[in-house]
Amino acid sequence: MRRKAKVDSYDRPAGGWGSLNAVAHILTQEEVAILGSEILLRQNKPDGFMCVSCSWAKPAKPRPFEFCENGAKATAWEVTSKTVTPEFFARHTLADLKIWSDHQLEEQGRLTTPMRYDRGRDKYLPVGWDEAFQEIGAELNRLDPRSVVMYTSGRASLETSYMYQLFGRMYGTNNFPDSSNMCHESTSVALPEVIGVPVGTVLLQDFDATDCIFFFGHNTTTNAPRMLHPLQEAAQRGVPIVTFNPLRERGLERFVNPQSPVQMIAGGTRISSQYYQVRLGGDAAAITGICKWVIEADDLAREKGTVRVVDAAFIERHTAGFEEFAAFCRAQDWDEIERASGLSRMALREAADIYMASNAVIANYGMGITQHKHGVETTKMVVNLLLLRGNIGKPGAGISPIRGHSNVQGQRTVGISEKTKLVPLDKLADLYDFEPPRWDGVSTVDACEGILKGKIRGFVSLGGNFLRAVPERSLMEPAWSGLRLSVQIATKLNRTHLVPGEVTYLLPCLGRIEVDRQVSGEQSVSMEDSTACIHGSRGQRKPVAEHLLSEPAIVAALAKATLKPNSRVDWDTWVGDYSKVRDAIERTYPDQFKNFNQRMFEPGGFPRPLAARERRWKTPNGKANFTVPKSAFAPPRESDGIYELMTMRADGQFNTTIYNEDDRFRGVEGSRYVLFMNPADMEEAEIG
Repeated sequence: MRRKAKVDSYDRPAGGWGSLNAVAHILTQEEVAILGSEILLRQNKPDGFMCVSCSWAKPAKPRPFEFCENGAKATAWEVTSKTVTPEFFARHTLADLKIWSDHQLEEQGRLTTPMRYDRGRDKYLPVGWDEAFQEIGAELNRLDPRSVVMYTSGRASLETSYMYQLFGRMYGTNNFPDSSNMCHESTSVALPEVIGVPVGTVLLQDFDATDCIFFFGHNTTTNAPRMLHPLQEAAQRGVPIVTFNPLRERGLERFVNPQSPVQMIAGGTRISSQYYQVRLGGDAAAITGICKWVIEADDLAREKGTVRVVDAAFIERHTAGFEEFAAFCRAQDWDEIERASGLSRMALREAADIYMASNAVIANYGMGITQHKHGVETTKMVVNLLLLRGNIGKPGAGISPIRGHSNVQGQRTVGISEKTKLVPLDKLADLYDFEPPRWDGVSTVDACEGILKGKIRGFVSLGGNFLRAVPERSLMEPAWSGLRLSVQIATKLNRTHLVPGEVTYLLPCLGRIEVDRQVSGEQSVSMEDSTACIHGSRGQRKPVAEHLLSEPAIVAALAKATLKPNSRVDWDTWVGDYSKVRDAIERTYPDQFKNFNQRMFEPGGFPRPLAARERRWKTPNGKANFTVPKSAFAPPRESDGIYELMTMRADGQFNTTIYNEDDRFRGVEGSRYVLFMNPADMEEAEIG
């Protein structure tokens, strides 16, 4: 039953006492006030554990408390003392549980025992690990590998992800959709085409060297709160921070560092020096307006024979397509730019003047850019803006897509992709003496369509809450029940687990914060942050249940139960010592993971080599490419009574995980089923 929301005003900055109170509340709620506090001291520290929430960079010299409010919530959520045992499932049918909220489901605690769904009783019943693995392996071998999806959320480690993709390809499938398909797929498509790498070029230290920061479509307050520290430091140095976002978000306005007694007493720091409330979907038009001002200023400089505004030497040596892009900008009508962006030409000129006065600019963007219909073209427009003044491949400058889950970027790096061109199939074939499939697999969208059409028959999910993450739930849930096999590897109960296929298993695993002891001793795992730096992570607490298996152990057991023996792949050795998996990753990607085991605990992480950081462009023409958008402007409003809808992640939430039913920054308590509407639209619609 949904609670009615209570809405009140909240005028405090991000961070501060509100953040401290929220951390204290979650630790108490999860019954880990003492244990959780001790563990948080080792979060995001060298030789500690890496946060299980977002993928923001970790500094080489961490603060005493190197965690944010959301990171603390994620940690408390994982190390909770609450457990979901077989007795819980004995008391509840799935029909009973379906009326619970997402928060209530996960709040029950950690899963402890492998379970198999019994359709006659509509309940999960305990099953032994070996029995589950053998039955799953038999089911997989009865299915066509093309009809099986092996999905990953962005949380699994590099080691697990590498083993998982190898298992799948040896089984005979390239169906590796992942959560990246639903968030930064536009980044993965756009950036290789224009700068030759699929990830951002900025390192954390670039924020110390920059003299201007642009933000597009990202709410740092709830998505990557630790990023507020380098932003605050930049703002205190006088660095202009120019934000484009439809809504005013508190963390991009003001921030109080909870670790600063002075700020806790005296107040916080203004973050954005300029804040432009761009029309929903109007970012490409806004960037076009900025670029148009830059091109016009450069044209005038050339007429007068003064210093060029664009970086002509960089453009000539390193880029292609500038003249076509400049002609496009000159041809754009200001009235159309203003309509599509929702901003005046003088506001865009102000932003352009700041950009032109800066020598090293970082452009950050999030899913407010990538999840739009024209996300690829808008991402390329961000690159166009940076290329105009050579703001890629130099200190203090670059493009910075702000990723979501803690290893969503790293999974792609080690082969979790449905696109065969992104995976070193020949190398895998040579290393492991098998012939991998050469056909492109299904993405998340393709997987959904395949499930709806009955073409996808098996779904193995390494983490995640797939049915909550994808749209069209009213279509997807009934179709999901038609799956022959559903295997869910998880730490907590979620909505997807309540929609069984014909044969369904729920396999609980260790969390990253738990000690993972194998035959060679305590193990470490690794992940890649948003800046393409690799970090090691060691578990800190005793496992919540005695018989939990690690993710690598589960993947290996499934592989052994499904595949014929292969002398080149010793799954047991890999599970016994994860350093052997890292050796295998290094053999597969020698340029990216040189001396992997020796470097994985370097303070601040070790950066993967990215050619674009050195102004080497691994594009077909060997250049960084300006591009002309074909259809990136938001269309005119159709008619009166037709409104634009924006959805967002709110405070107290991370992806599909709901820590509580409140959104502090919008003054909402008690419910997440809330619709905000512009007062002008409400008046027009005669609402309220």
